[in-house]
Amino acid sequence: MNKNNIYQLRREQLAKQIFAKTGGGIAIIATAPELARNRDNDFPYRHDSDFFYLTGFEEPGATLVMQIQGEQKNYTLQSHLFCRPKDLEREIWDGFRLGPEAAPKALGIEFAHSTQELDQKLSDLLADQEAIYIRLAESAEADRRLRHWMKEVRAQARSGVNPPSEFHDIETLIHEMRLFKDAHEIDIMRRAAEISARAHVRAMQACKPGMREYQLEAELLHEFRNSGAQSVAYNSIVAGGANSCILHYRAGSTELRSGELCLIDAGCELDGYASDITRTFPVNGKFSGPQRALYDITLAAQEAAISMSKPGNTFMQPHEAALKVLTQGLLDEKLLKLSELGSLENALESGAYRRFYMHRTSHWLGMDVHDVSSYREPIDSLASEKPWRILKSGMVITIEPGLYIRPAYDIDEAFWNIGIRIEDDAVINDSGCELISRGVPVKADEIEALMKNA
Repeated sequence: MNKNNIYQLRREQLAKQIFAKTGGGIAIIATAPELARNRDNDFPYRHDSDFFYLTGFEEPGATLVMQIQGEQKNYTLQSHLFCRPKDLEREIWDGFRLGPEAAPKALGIEFAHSTQELDQKLSDLLADQEAIYIRLAESAEADRRLRHWMKEVRAQARSGVNPPSEFHDIETLIHEMRLFKDAHEIDIMRRAAEISARAHVRAMQACKPGMREYQLEAELLHEFRNSGAQSVAYNSIVAGGANSCILHYRAGSTELRSGELCLIDAGCELDGYASDITRTFPVNGKFSGPQRALYDITLAAQEAAISMSKPGNTFMQPHEAALKVLTQGLLDEKLLKLSELGSLENALESGAYRRFYMHRTSHWLGMDVHDVSSYREPIDSLASEKPWRILKSGMVITIEPGLYIRPAYDIDEAFWNIGIRIEDDAVINDSGCELISRGVPVKADEIEALMKNA
């Protein structure tokens, strides 16, 4: 399928929902702004995910406006892209601009205009529209612009022009669409996971005592870029020793020491889609007894969660399966005291495990590493809480149990500073789930063999 057709179909799907909800309206969604890093230097630019999902356009300074009009069961969609005008002088400094003249053909969109025309044309497009679909409370600047557009439309009241009277959050509709990945998206995510898996293998093979965390991070980055990924999906975690017990630790300058573990949580972004893999391995290539015991518990918890990651189960069932295995393992290793808790059920009910496992086992994965949409069913319910989301084919989740043992007076020193997380990316399909990130070993014996043969 032509790439432009993919984005056009998404816009049409969004328009259909808007027409069904309010009989038409105007949808406005802008891409991300450029952000200054310091003085005259910007952060590397990354487009807004929702905007890119609907356009495939990566330049800054752009806005998509969708006009949906119709009667009864028939409606029309006209899409307007506002983008930076051609400027040969600026292109010498900052790079190529597509420009509004070339945008319709290049992007498969009906109309394109310069961003300089946005305020004027928005006032015209909003006239006599019933509803606006926009990101609500996005920013002070977005609110200011919306107030300006509405003021301009209201100023035409004596001419018989009516302003919109309804405001709806467009993110709710787009994010529900993004939750379900099509074949095109899953293909990109498979390739992203393959690249990230190779990067993890490279880091394991390069690791040796005396290296610094940032040196392993460099191995990851080399593989990402050398394989064609445009960026990291998130700041890479490379955590040696005690740092492995810090969930969002950034790769630093800590020396990797023999006898300690290294936890790497890292993934690339490819063509706008994230991968997310975590592996934990011994710096010297050989797990100690306590390290191996906790590693095998964590892996068994992941396998239990994988078995429950299938259509018809709720989002929480993989987490509950992992919790049961982890908590039983903590009891077996006497990190939790059966004499105090009485039973596995009491340990689960009391949340005693949270001392060593404080995060959920899964999250959505897609254009964002913690991808969008609710973890609860989007249904009207009189209950105080909506039910957990039912897993369905096309959803993509991570499966990432962990154990984190910090020093404490009541903990055997042999377990101190052991942090373990094992994470893979799973595409829910009709038969269960497909793990797309298993290009990197996960079993302890396989990791040791890989490192030994490096």
